[in-house]
Amino acid sequence: MSDEDGETVGSATDTEESTAETNGTDIGEPSAETNGTDSEEPSAEPDDGGPPIEEIADRIERTDAETIAEEIATLREEVAALKIERDDLESKLKRKQAEFQNYKKRQEKQREKERARATEALVSELLEVRDNLKRALGQDEQADIRDGVEATSRQLDDVLEGEGVEPVEPEPGTATDPTRHEVLLGVESDQPEGTVAELHRPGYEMAEKVLRPAQVTVSEGPADEQSDSSDE
Repeated sequence: MSDEDGETVGSATDTEESTAETNGTDIGEPSAETNGTDSEEPSAEPDDGGPPIEEIADRIERTDAETIAEEIATLREEVAALKIERDDLESKLKRKQAEFQNYKKRQEKQREKERARATEALVSELLEVRDNLKRALGQDEQADIRDGVEATSRQLDDVLEGEGVEPVEPEPGTATDPTRHEVLLGVESDQPEGTVAELHRPGYEMAEKVLRPAQVTVSEGPADEQSDSSDE
């Protein structure tokens, strides 16, 4: 080969390198960025925030087998102790729940006893009233028992009053109250129209609750006023 040929080959090579540089390309290995891949190595850090795997492996290599065995035994003991503590807490929780249920049952029984005792006291007082009525009725048929019956009636009123029971006895001319009065019918009366004409049966209320409404008749006004209205 002649020198001229060598110069020609060298010129061609120089020309190719110059062209590559001009086009912004590298003749060497393709870069990771050009191929769209990530060149970073996957992280060896554990997800739980503990020491890296490499650090753990290095520590194991530098530690003798006996020490590692002791550490494993210690960890197993700690796990066993935690399990015992967990079981103990679960047992205590179950006992507390059972105790609470028993407490609720005792409270309910206590309330039932208190209600029974309250009713027992009332019935005991009413039995006294019944005994007095029986004694009055057991007297001679010719005897005047009015005084005894009146006394028994007063005794019964005292018992009801002691329990907070109040009579509902509207006076004639009182405005009717649908929550406390039961209207039986309308009648001619000198009382203003729409008011209570007469009390038929008293009612009773206790602790602002109507136990039985009072039965009343309602005034429709005097008879002459009604006739005047019909004449007109």
